[in-house]
Amino acid sequence: MDAIGELLGGLNDAQLLAVRATEGYVRVVAGAGSGKTRALTRRYAYLVEGLGISPSNILCVTFTNKAANEMRNRVRSLIGTDEPISLVCTYHGFCVKVLREDINKLYYPRGFAIMDEQDQRMLLREIYAEMGITAKNLTFKNCLDFIAAKKDNHSYIDRMESFESLDGHISRSSDLAEKIFYCYLKKQKKNFALDFDDLINFALHILENHPDVLARWRDRLHYIQVDEFQDSDAKQFRLVSLLSKGHGNLFVVGDPDQTIYEWRGARPEFIVDFQRIFPNAKSIVMDRNYRSTPEILDVGNSIIKNNKMRVDKDMHTKNAPGPTAVHFHGMNEDEETKWVIGRIRHLVEQGASLDEMAILYRANYLSRALEQALIREKIDYVVYSGVKFFERREIKDIMAYLRMLSGADDISFLRTVNFPPRGIGKKKIDFIREKAAAEGISLYDAFSKYSGNAVFHGCEPDEYINLIEGMKSQKGRLRVSEIASALLNKSGFMEFYRRDGDNARLDNISEFMTYLINYEQAAGEDVSLDEYLQDLSLYTDADLGDEGDRVKLMTIHVAKGLEFPYVFLYGMSEDIIPNARALQERKLKALEEERRLAYVAVTRARKALFLTESEGALNGGGFKYPSRFLLEIGEGMVAREGKINPELLEMTRERASGTAAPSGETFSVGDIVLHPVWNQGEVVGVDDEKGEYSVKFDEMTDIRHIRMKYRLMVRKA
Repeated sequence: MDAIGELLGGLNDAQLLAVRATEGYVRVVAGAGSGKTRALTRRYAYLVEGLGISPSNILCVTFTNKAANEMRNRVRSLIGTDEPISLVCTYHGFCVKVLREDINKLYYPRGFAIMDEQDQRMLLREIYAEMGITAKNLTFKNCLDFIAAKKDNHSYIDRMESFESLDGHISRSSDLAEKIFYCYLKKQKKNFALDFDDLINFALHILENHPDVLARWRDRLHYIQVDEFQDSDAKQFRLVSLLSKGHGNLFVVGDPDQTIYEWRGARPEFIVDFQRIFPNAKSIVMDRNYRSTPEILDVGNSIIKNNKMRVDKDMHTKNAPGPTAVHFHGMNEDEETKWVIGRIRHLVEQGASLDEMAILYRANYLSRALEQALIREKIDYVVYSGVKFFERREIKDIMAYLRMLSGADDISFLRTVNFPPRGIGKKKIDFIREKAAAEGISLYDAFSKYSGNAVFHGCEPDEYINLIEGMKSQKGRLRVSEIASALLNKSGFMEFYRRDGDNARLDNISEFMTYLINYEQAAGEDVSLDEYLQDLSLYTDADLGDEGDRVKLMTIHVAKGLEFPYVFLYGMSEDIIPNARALQERKLKALEEERRLAYVAVTRARKALFLTESEGALNGGGFKYPSRFLLEIGEGMVAREGKINPELLEMTRERASGTAAPSGETFSVGDIVLHPVWNQGEVVGVDDEKGEYSVKFDEMTDIRHIRMKYRLMVRKA
């Protein structure tokens, strides 16, 4: 078989259509477990091997660095080359490449720094100190939200042309948040730093306002393909639409049924309405699932078909049948967790390992009871919290040291100059700030220039300066991992944590170094420190490996893109999934996204699926009853275990149909209410002054007084 035959071999009909659909606008609706990564990588290799296209003319956008790395490795294996495949990257990664070439058109040098949220907060701390305000005036979170809202479009970029322009806006701003925003922009410019919102904003601004740059990129990008297209937001869609108009080749793959980030900007309508937006577009549906049993797919199909914003499809499989999915209803939380533990032990007895099992839930707080039960039963587990690995303090410190060798920006200087402690406290930092401000130079340059000043008596500033300057001279001679290792040891960084006995941080540092070395090996080319820092600043803990033979606990959001032989979807109660706050804020859109979350959770399972919920009190008050999504599952598709009061199911139906009284409704005498502990009762009195209801519960001999703020469910008598 020739090379092309091998590339196309083993593909099903829909995958083959996708691989060969090289020209024009193409939408591939790829359901869960349908082999979309296989189709994407084979198509990329087919463009190179079958059509003779250079990888430098193919842009492939993914949503995580992990996915980009995996795709690069797969493509290299398919086409048998070690040549750079640098245009397989995230949206942010691609924008960095655009800016590396042409950001000078926007008054920035090509050696700009990228800030994450911790860097943003550091800038805000400086601004607050200079303005003499505190978080009591405006919290950092509210301020960052305001800044993000102001950067919703890129009109602010023109105001960054000069410090004089920014100073004018600062002096004219009467609103505190507005004034802080322009101070923030000024400090960004001073540090030649961009935050994540800036990356796509600056890139779009350049492409839309500089026809020569746009023409160059359009000419370069003969083919564009986008993975997980359903998660693209308006700016990202604008970017690929703009670029694809050159050669007219845009290939998008995704599944609107798996859009779970609409709350942060994802727009599933871009893939749903793709053929309306691009009238001549082709559409291919990949609906054969290679992951799950027919029983699991039946559950997922029956839930998701209730959504309106989707492309109609039913996932099917040729996999062998498996066990019927199980829905367990517990009388209380303890009974629910005990049932989960019992199933885990039963699976282990049948030969399964702990690391084949995942317990998924809608919100992090739900893990508490699970963790207590697992600890009590001495079952090893790991919680995937979704917290970014590279936002951990020790990792941020390493990156700041590396950035000192690249640009010596003020943010990195402040993070490293006194860590490990060197006796350079606030008084000395204030002295440096004054000198830097007076002379218009960076903090590091001021520190170097005045290191002999008497203010530094008792500390050794030259030790820090010699470290930075000495390592700078090694940049071109050592690999990035070697530079990082030398910095960690020569700075006293590692010794500090060893002396402190902080094994968790030492483990994180070790993981960082291992990951860094693996990255270099996977890159297949020499990577400069500057290039590496741009990639590194975009990584999160989703890019890390597994944690050994332990049960995995995680939110559904964290689980997206993963799969497990055995999945427990825990806490399937109304107001948890669908989430009450989301429904209140975003109504029908939220309901559809919550349903997609349930669908994503179900379709993570390969061999067996367990759905659990229980009675009792909700977090924050109120009564738990089964999620409406459980009632959407077709008759006979799940085995029901545990005794469910029919009245609870009726309450679920009424809530789903909108006939049940929502939480927080005011009650009247005669209303029949349900309480999570005392069950059914009748309202016999209302005291508005005290904010209480008097309720005679069927199971209680005396009348109970319930706060009006407490969440009761009611049906009118």
